[in-house]
Amino acid sequence: MKIKKVVCSAGKTGFYFDDQKAIKAGAKNDGNFYVGEPMTPGFTSVRQMGESISVMFILEDGQVAFGDCAAVQYSGAGGRDPLFLAKNFIPVIEKEIAPLYEGREITTFRELADIVDKMESPSTGKVYHTAIRYGVSQACLDAVAKSQHKIMAEVIAEEYGTQVSDTMIPIFTQSGDDRYMNADKMIMKGAAVLPHALFNHVEEKVGLKGEKIEAYIEWLRNRVLEQKPFEDYNPIFHIDVYGTLGLVFDNDFEKIAEYIYGLEKIAAPFHLRVEGPVDMGEKQAQIEALAAIRRFMEEKGSKAEIVADEWCNTFEDVIDFTKAKAGHMAQIKTPDLGGINNSIEAVLYCRQNGMGAYLGGTCNETNRSAEVCAHVAMATQPKQYLAKPGMGVDEGYMIVFNEMSRILALKK
Repeated sequence: MKIKKVVCSAGKTGFYFDDQKAIKAGAKNDGNFYVGEPMTPGFTSVRQMGESISVMFILEDGQVAFGDCAAVQYSGAGGRDPLFLAKNFIPVIEKEIAPLYEGREITTFRELADIVDKMESPSTGKVYHTAIRYGVSQACLDAVAKSQHKIMAEVIAEEYGTQVSDTMIPIFTQSGDDRYMNADKMIMKGAAVLPHALFNHVEEKVGLKGEKIEAYIEWLRNRVLEQKPFEDYNPIFHIDVYGTLGLVFDNDFEKIAEYIYGLEKIAAPFHLRVEGPVDMGEKQAQIEALAAIRRFMEEKGSKAEIVADEWCNTFEDVIDFTKAKAGHMAQIKTPDLGGINNSIEAVLYCRQNGMGAYLGGTCNETNRSAEVCAHVAMATQPKQYLAKPGMGVDEGYMIVFNEMSRILALKK
């Protein structure tokens, strides 16, 4: 079967683009807006609407395979590709990428994904924007699955030598700023990993010595114990501090480890993960910092885990963080890795080399990219998979839970 035509449509994402540099520099909330001047190239405001592009492959038999191009909330930060705007990139897809697929025989996913993921743009001499590679590779996977009359998870499992999971992958739900009301939603739904909590501003949200995080974790522990939806509900607490512990403790890694150890005791009996304790501003320093914090935690007997996020963006980054034991878990931020073939390989590499694999992404994706990534999760079996898109909890959790549930039902 061949791909007859490639069609693009502009879309919206489930969240927004946020200028992380401006926020860290002090831009303040005003309702859902931020007050302040943007500091990252391409941004016209500190927060602006998220955009996506649907890439549709029209197949010979009339079926339509598609994926969604999307970029992370904090585009342009932490070494990432620049802001992804549909008007700028639809012409690139139509002029440069569509001719590579139109009229092509559908072979394997890996072969089709490599076309967009590995080649350089003739107009820039660089590989294509991660968001383009992300969405086009999703369409490639869907095209192979439709041509073979299989589900996408089965195609991945067959090509990479894995097994589709017999159980749901634990879902990590993220709260955004509304960390109390949204935590209630997560508890009510029995989310396996919660709540994200978004501690990204030192003065207002972390406190000069971190007291606000401590109080929140104590509240969360008590809330779960009081409101748990079933008797053996035992969620993992996963909070994202966006590098602010480094600011609070002046990048004293032993003090940070000691502080996390204290948070672990407050969270008990629930297991604790802390994402992004520091942001050192560049990759090698980040690797060294997370490796040091992990060593100090292990010396103190802490069972909590730290999660690599910033500066761990590409498949190569995941390998480097894993080799250095820079953290206990790596977030595989699916849009940042470009083609989903890279996310698949990153999960498998982590699993084979003693690093926890968190198949993540961003609130700023779409329902389609979340569904396709659910197939990646079921076929590669990471430790957790992000509920996405959005920060409203209910919608993202529904999308990924229902898609994994469908996979389980069809597999049986």
